[in-house]
Amino acid sequence: MIDLHVNKDQRKKNIQRCKEKGIILPTYDQMRDPSKVPESVKKELSGVGLWDVHSRNLFRVTWHNEPKERGGSFGGVNYLEIPRSITGTKARIVGLVGKWFPTGAHKVGAALSCLLPELVTGRFDPTTKKAVWPSTGNYCRGGAYISRLLACPSVAILPAGMSKERFEWLRTMAEEVISTPGSESNVKEIFDKCIEIERTRPECVIFNQFDQLPNHLWHYSVTGPAMEEAFRALAKPGDRVAGAILSSGSAGTLGSGSYLRDTFPGAKVAVAEALQCPTILENGFGEHRIEGIGDKHIPWIHNLRDTDAAVGVDDELPMRFLRLFNESEGRKVLAENAVSADTIAKLELLGISGIGNLVGAIKLAKYYEMDEHDVVFTVFTDSMALYGSRLTELSAERGKYDQRQADRDLERLHGQGVDHVLELSQVDKRRVHNLKYFTWIEQLGKDIAELRAQWEDHRNYWGGLRAQATDLDVMIEEFNAEVLA
Repeated sequence: MIDLHVNKDQRKKNIQRCKEKGIILPTYDQMRDPSKVPESVKKELSGVGLWDVHSRNLFRVTWHNEPKERGGSFGGVNYLEIPRSITGTKARIVGLVGKWFPTGAHKVGAALSCLLPELVTGRFDPTTKKAVWPSTGNYCRGGAYISRLLACPSVAILPAGMSKERFEWLRTMAEEVISTPGSESNVKEIFDKCIEIERTRPECVIFNQFDQLPNHLWHYSVTGPAMEEAFRALAKPGDRVAGAILSSGSAGTLGSGSYLRDTFPGAKVAVAEALQCPTILENGFGEHRIEGIGDKHIPWIHNLRDTDAAVGVDDELPMRFLRLFNESEGRKVLAENAVSADTIAKLELLGISGIGNLVGAIKLAKYYEMDEHDVVFTVFTDSMALYGSRLTELSAERGKYDQRQADRDLERLHGQGVDHVLELSQVDKRRVHNLKYFTWIEQLGKDIAELRAQWEDHRNYWGGLRAQATDLDVMIEEFNAEVLA
């Protein structure tokens, strides 16, 4: 459960600070359904850019933003269906689009959700404390941005091997940027830095996405309903939600899968991970290039009870399909293979991890032999706006992308099989859950009773957490009322 005990004195100070800065906070209900956002806020947003450092952009932490760089309002859920001419599957594959969040990635949702309870309870003082955001990419970007909107200093931590675009932008947003050794799979090095900071810098508060329950809560409360809404909009007679596949990462997004399981009985939820670091598949380790899905451990907030399968994605595939989807010769080959011009133009909405999720969705659909009425959901976390340098690097490394290579890559995409898919038995789920012990109990000192409760008392543990969204909304509304008084 999220600690909602109130520090009354600090809460009053936080209210006064928000009053001085003109900050009001969105509720989970408003992030899920922005038609409930006050009209005065919508009017202000008409003159605010999507990435502007403006506190009203807190209300743009939603899947419903109008796809405009500046002055957009709210509309339907942003999603993209990838046609069968690309996927080669009978099933319909749909991804929620993260580009139209502030910062260009949906991780701002998890970051806001982690900081909101601390502010409205008065457990965090933005005048004397710094919010520390450790991640392998988009979460620390989202955290630095949300911190700036909430007039709170921040520290971003991410591996040195992440894309140049991430570092360049972060240095304009966070008060401090720390790079740790390695790349995607070097999560322990991030944790080690957090331990050091906790020991030596009392002004810092760690918001670790891998163990922050509000991360799961935001995706269950906001992302899952967005998938349901998208399904209602695109479904044809006889269609059904067959399942969802999300990258492991912090496991926060898997909360949306739990929502789908609760809403559409029989829906499968799968977790994708890089084949080069098969932590769930093989208790394995390694390095990989699918940016944004750090691993080599099992996140504290991963609900294994709700995970039906694990899918390994070869990290070479997103590299190849990144070029197929974005190089001129690749797009030409797609057009020759009946992919519409409109779809080709929208493929830039898939960044590297989004392409990895697409590959995982194809494998999942084929493994379960899904048909034309089956809809599989995933998330296109971010877009090509964050990966232009990777295309340049691939060209330098591999040479000019030509039609012959594009033909090979499309054939490889259509030829995805069901290798490296593990359907998790009850024993498998418990085995993977138990791996949390070594990271979170032995190394990071969490309570073993809570680890057991996640598994043995899972309905009360996860169900009780999800019910807190209602409690938090009441607290946010009361907080805002005092700010505006």
